[in-house]
Amino acid sequence: MKFHTILKSATSAMAVSAAFLAMPALAQSTGSVDFEGGEIVVKGKTDLSVAGVEIPDSPKAKQVLTQELIGRGTPGQTINDTINLVPGVSFQNYDGYGSSGGSLMIRGFDDTRISQTFDGIPLNDTGNYALYSNQQLDPELIEQVNVNLGTTDVDSPTAAATGSTVNYQSMLPSHEFGARMVGTVGDYNKMRVFGMINTGDLTSSGTRAWFSASRDTYDALYGNFGKIKKTQFNARIYQPLGDNGDFISLAGHLNNNRNNMASDWVLSTTSGIPTSKQARDDYEVARCTIPAGTTGVADAASSCGSAWEYRYNPSKTGNVRFQSRFTLSDKLVLSVDAYYQYTSANGGGTTVGYEGYFSDTMTGYINGNPYFGGVDLNGDGDTMDAVRVSTPSQTRTNRIGVISSLRYNIDDNNRIRLAYTYDRGRHRQTGEVGLLQSNGLAVNYFNVDTALTDSEGNVLEKRDRLSYAILHQVSGEYSGDFANDALHVNAGVRVPFMRRNLTQNCITTSSSGYVNCFTTNATDEATNLASGTYGAPDNRVFNFSRVLPTAGFVYDITSELGLNFNYSKGLQAPGTDNLYNTFYYEQGTAGAAKPKPETSDNFDLGLRYHTGMIQASFGGWYTIFSNRLSSAYDPAVDRTTYTNLGTVDRYGLDATFAVQPDPHFKAYVFGSYLWSKIRDDVVTGSGADDIAPTKGKMEGGVPSYTLGGRVEGNAGPVSVGLEAKRTGSRYYNSRNEAVLNSSGDQIWGAKVPAYTVVNLDARFNLGFLGMGDKTYLQANVTNLFDKFYYGAFDDAGITKTGTTYAYIGAPRTFSASINMQF
Repeated sequence: MKFHTILKSATSAMAVSAAFLAMPALAQSTGSVDFEGGEIVVKGKTDLSVAGVEIPDSPKAKQVLTQELIGRGTPGQTINDTINLVPGVSFQNYDGYGSSGGSLMIRGFDDTRISQTFDGIPLNDTGNYALYSNQQLDPELIEQVNVNLGTTDVDSPTAAATGSTVNYQSMLPSHEFGARMVGTVGDYNKMRVFGMINTGDLTSSGTRAWFSASRDTYDALYGNFGKIKKTQFNARIYQPLGDNGDFISLAGHLNNNRNNMASDWVLSTTSGIPTSKQARDDYEVARCTIPAGTTGVADAASSCGSAWEYRYNPSKTGNVRFQSRFTLSDKLVLSVDAYYQYTSANGGGTTVGYEGYFSDTMTGYINGNPYFGGVDLNGDGDTMDAVRVSTPSQTRTNRIGVISSLRYNIDDNNRIRLAYTYDRGRHRQTGEVGLLQSNGLAVNYFNVDTALTDSEGNVLEKRDRLSYAILHQVSGEYSGDFANDALHVNAGVRVPFMRRNLTQNCITTSSSGYVNCFTTNATDEATNLASGTYGAPDNRVFNFSRVLPTAGFVYDITSELGLNFNYSKGLQAPGTDNLYNTFYYEQGTAGAAKPKPETSDNFDLGLRYHTGMIQASFGGWYTIFSNRLSSAYDPAVDRTTYTNLGTVDRYGLDATFAVQPDPHFKAYVFGSYLWSKIRDDVVTGSGADDIAPTKGKMEGGVPSYTLGGRVEGNAGPVSVGLEAKRTGSRYYNSRNEAVLNSSGDQIWGAKVPAYTVVNLDARFNLGFLGMGDKTYLQANVTNLFDKFYYGAFDDAGITKTGTTYAYIGAPRTFSASINMQF
């Protein structure tokens, strides 16, 4: 794979760099793009995509989807729904448009174990590592998205990548002035407008920029109640530095969601969850009015506002991204990416607040309820009442980071790079209390702005903690070509040093993370601590580090057929919720010991076939997942329960085939199969019978297979695409047994059924009317046959009676759009 064998006139690394930057970016940071990009160019494959699908010639199991395919989706749809067309990926959308949220899984790893980046910056929450699919970049601005199915890049700024990585890149500004507008209407009173302006070259040196904005609104999906509202602003300015591929780029992103929460039910036939399409469509949330209080009477709290759909799930997210590349010599290239991110978000429901005191003298958020110590909440002139109040969990995060990389070309066949990554997130978690309107909805989306106080002016908090998630990481990577360029070898290592500096300002009352948050009265805290075995407010620091090697190769059997292999080790530090649970125990005791980090050993072996008409791949993989934590979130109490399943073995097969024989027809099929086995039974207590029979069982919530495909036909101005995805059955729990109630009656079977969803998209080009080749009408129908199915749910755990919450799959949803562009 010598540079000069392809770029005969380019004898310097600078010329090579300029060439590969014209290729699709196939990694996350500028340094990774730089290191992998040269590999693509020297093989002479300038455009390998077929039907919008590209299989990079990399040791890693990786797949890329380009704007050609992304643009066929519903305008405004989350990019995480698009990658549902990649083998091994399972994504469940909470609605047909993408702004209510969704749940992602790749090769059995849930989204807390999948690192997602946007122009190289990490998007996982710094506390629990969750991904929020409704906060992603507008799809019109995404050049391509790539999925590493079993590994990550050596400079990845993540503490949460035992599983896969998802990386997407925003488009570069164009050299010519242009504008684009997309208008969409559809079911559920959908209305979305997207606008973008490209400035074109502003200077002779190629300075250029684009600016965009979008607004999306529609009705919440279930219960005929609530709204989804999303506003987004984006901009990017790009400055080339000479003609050798060097550049600097500055971009900004702002996203505001103001949503009612998607409906979430206990997955049980006795709990009221819809069990049919008719029940789903007939479900209606009861409207209500909070009664006025009566002076001199101890009023009971109304239930109005307690329904799930009454809850808000708002967020304000933004980032500033700097990317750069500098050629220091004909062999040495430096890249530096830096970022700042801000997040303010909350979610949760209501509880009963008391105008008086707890135990006659105490105020604060105690035993799950706020006590105000003499505050008239309902305005009836007394302080004797119980009043329903808004109590979401608030999170504010400020995050900074830098990813720097130095690449050195030893000779035409060998190159190395060294990288340093820094990431620091300040994670403030509180739970301010707010009032409800008479119709049961919260007065404010964010109670932090107008928090209620007790009679002494102290803010009441359902939780009160401050966390710093700090990452220092050094890494190195080697790439070499042998056997007359037929063999390409890549090897690297990353060593993350992760620190969690955690401050708990409340009293921890259980090992599951429940807390009592008093106001400023230290005597009250002492009294409560003396009443039980509770953990006092504290500060603790946890450190995690591991050497994480990766190595692989690509061998060209022929010019079209190649063999690839890769090994990588992954690491996930425990999330803050898990670490804060240890505050229940005194430092130095067994219960206070830091939870073990999860680790994974990932092996991939596959064959790839490339021609101008066909792209295909077939591979097998094996993952050893150690200290696997099963987590089940209970939204009713905003708590997560953790169970260590020990070591889990996963292995499977992935296959992709894309063909485009001519411009009139494209076809793409894919599939994957996954086996999962828990190695041992899980000990649940000290007794002889305290053992859960999990040995040899499959993890709950993981689909056994996925299978899908897409066909697209083009004739004149008309283009029609049809895609289908079947998701296999999933075990309800890690016992692989039916779920029982406390009386021993079955409330759900061992498995949640498989389902198939079909989507349709169609375009009608208006170029023949003289409106330009990029002006067209587009129709989208998700879930064309209105299939009823159960979407995302967590593993219910290892008990016979453990239940889990689930979302209902989105029903058939139609939208129509007009795209005008010049």
